[in-house]
Amino acid sequence: MSSSLQNRRLRSIALIGPAALYLFVWMIVPLAMTVYYSFRRYNLIQPFVKGNAGFSNYAKIIGDPNFLAGLVNTLILVSSCLILTVVIGLAFAVIYNSEHVIGKNLLRTLAASPFFIMPVVTGLVWKNLMMNPSFGLLAALQRGLGITPIAFLSQMPLASIIGIVTWQWTPFAMLVLLASLSSVPEDIKEAAYLDGAGAWKTFRHIILPQLGRPLYAVIMLETIFFLIIFGQIYVATSGGPGNASTNLPYYIYLQAFSAYDIGAASAGAVVAVILANIVAISLVRMINANIREDT
Repeated sequence: MSSSLQNRRLRSIALIGPAALYLFVWMIVPLAMTVYYSFRRYNLIQPFVKGNAGFSNYAKIIGDPNFLAGLVNTLILVSSCLILTVVIGLAFAVIYNSEHVIGKNLLRTLAASPFFIMPVVTGLVWKNLMMNPSFGLLAALQRGLGITPIAFLSQMPLASIIGIVTWQWTPFAMLVLLASLSSVPEDIKEAAYLDGAGAWKTFRHIILPQLGRPLYAVIMLETIFFLIIFGQIYVATSGGPGNASTNLPYYIYLQAFSAYDIGAASAGAVVAVILANIVAISLVRMINANIREDT
């Protein structure tokens, strides 16, 4: 038995080993290097200026108004996109789950398509085809209504980014919640209708509690991805005007590739990782607590 158990462990290590090595090389090593450089003086413009920087890189970014603006914009972006995608995605899921919708399979496919577009392509489409104040679709609609076209990306940059991200990520919430709605037993809903419950009461007291776990999963995953939004901002607004649409990932990019300050960029990346982990751990605990209550 002992040799058999040992052989099983060796086979398990042989199977898991390559994946563990891959994760170590591509995740742990870059993270360790980022933490290391966050405590070093490392500027590409001054390559000969080296040495231990202590916490000066962290003090530098924390005292930078652009970093604080990026942090605030990140929190606004994450919370706004999270609320909008969950609410709109839930509404679409309820609509497409109805038996009275004509051509709902085609509508589901069309509604889900934005999620499969690359972030950079999404930014380009919205910047040039939708929000361009000269020849964009929204400008044409505003002229048709007798309204002077609005330059959304310059006048409302953060709101525009929120709209772009919401458009792309609403299908994710819709698909997850739609799959969960399809699994709700029809006899429970029919019993509620027979007892005199209207559509809203049935949804509030019967359907919505069944969506607890999927909702928490959507919230957790979307929050993590919203914390690292970069492509849409890079293409559509470049963080501007000024720092109006700069979030933490774009601020880190500017420190690394505009100021060439790898030390400050690494410190910003460490702060972003800590923030992401705090949010993820909080959401996981919330999900686990609600699952225990349900069970």
